[in-house]
Amino acid sequence: MKKLMCVVTGVVWLSASLLAQAADMAKVVYHVDFNDVTRYSATLTSVNNLLNAYEQELRDYEVHLVFVGHGMRFVTDDALKGTPYAEDRSLAERRAELKGRLEALRKVRNVKVELCDKTRDEIAFPKEKLYEGVTLVGSGVAHIADLQQAGFAYLKVQ
Repeated sequence: MKKLMCVVTGVVWLSASLLAQAADMAKVVYHVDFNDVTRYSATLTSVNNLLNAYEQELRDYEVHLVFVGHGMRFVTDDALKGTPYAEDRSLAERRAELKGRLEALRKVRNVKVELCDKTRDEIAFPKEKLYEGVTLVGSGVAHIADLQQAGFAYLKVQ
């Protein structure tokens, strides 16, 4: 009986500990629905700074970048000519740098990169032309709302 009580106590303690850790996890969603290259660069800097702070605190995190509308231009190398999201000179000049920064956040720091499939579908854009690791979500704004309901903080760089 004593052994059983020790096991039960241990399980209860472990469960409480895991719940406390999960509650302490930082959860953030960034909304990218604009076409401004400088603003997008600032968003990537913001994500990086946020992750640096959490890592210094040894805090677990889950961060999503959800691309909607004009944000689509930042998840492909395609110039998107003839679409509302067409590449401009500013993006053409900085695309490689921005792509590298996004890729580092995704691969090294496990940031989730998601694109609204409604946006992609409205211009009949082939999925194969998206950057590696971009996940399609049905509706970007609905996905953001669901994440907020699940406790994610909403951030949008102005």
